[in-house]
Amino acid sequence: MTPEEERDAALTELARLRAGLAAGLTPEQSARLVGTTSEELAADAQTLAAQFGVAAPPAPPAPRSGGDRGPDVGNGAETVSGGAERYRQRHGIDEDGRRPERRQDNSDGRNPFAERTYTTNGR
Repeated sequence: MTPEEERDAALTELARLRAGLAAGLTPEQSARLVGTTSEELAADAQTLAAQFGVAAPPAPPAPRSGGDRGPDVGNGAETVSGGAERYRQRHGIDEDGRRPERRQDNSDGRNPFAERTYTTNGR
């Protein structure tokens, strides 16, 4: 098969698929279409669709609606650097990448978990 014949075969197959999908046929059903022009293929597709009981091509899917994406939308975190800055703010990290040391309220130096401030029954 020469390159021109391969190109013509591919274009014919594409025309069959387009005509069939426009009439609501599946790609397998579209392969059965007969004709040399797009008008002949479209007429044959309509006839075949009527024989198979296909009323109309399926409707395209409904577009998805956006809606609210949460409180973080529009706060400058659309970029990587904006997101990194927001992370540093939320977690209290300074510019050097260190967290500030947290002081525990343990003014008397005792471990509150080591004390025995409870009693058990029978002991």
